[in-house]
Amino acid sequence: MSSEQRAELLKTLEIRFEKNMNRHKGIEWVKVYAKLEKNEEKLWSLYEMETTGGEPDVVSFASKGGSQTAGSKEYIFIDCSAETPKDRRSICYDHQALEARKEHKPKNSAIEMATDMGVEILTEEQYRDLQKLEKFDTKTSSWVKTPADIRKLGGAIFCDYRYGTVFTYHNGAESYYAGRAFRGLLKV
Repeated sequence: MSSEQRAELLKTLEIRFEKNMNRHKGIEWVKVYAKLEKNEEKLWSLYEMETTGGEPDVVSFASKGGSQTAGSKEYIFIDCSAETPKDRRSICYDHQALEARKEHKPKNSAIEMATDMGVEILTEEQYRDLQKLEKFDTKTSSWVKTPADIRKLGGAIFCDYRYGTVFTYHNGAESYYAGRAFRGLLKV
């Protein structure tokens, strides 16, 4: 990232943070900023989340190793775009699924893309927790981390929010749709 891109990203994150205080009650931007300043690799991952349409924001913090000292906090960023990130849509679940497609292969897979970006794909539980902050994916859906036993049988799961409820569905892992991507999670 250039210094201009870095400065622009930090400003965008700060504006989003201040505008959406309901997502991170009790967290101060100055502390988040201090952690970001020390970690260029995490900033790059946030830049990737941002440029693919994810609109990452802090949703909480967790303590590493049970300690409550200021240096041990990890801030959790998750894609908070209203709908699943635009530049990550039309992808299948993982590389194995991508390779299994004989025709009309998508450009990428959710798991590979997340790995390349340096982020984790949300679990179903994390997706449900995110929906408690606001309502996301009311017109789209997001792949979520699929349990190994389901994936072993060729399936993958995804979630969305409809009719006041989070729904979890299944599909073949090689399927892809224009309205399905994934939401990333990054610990800083």
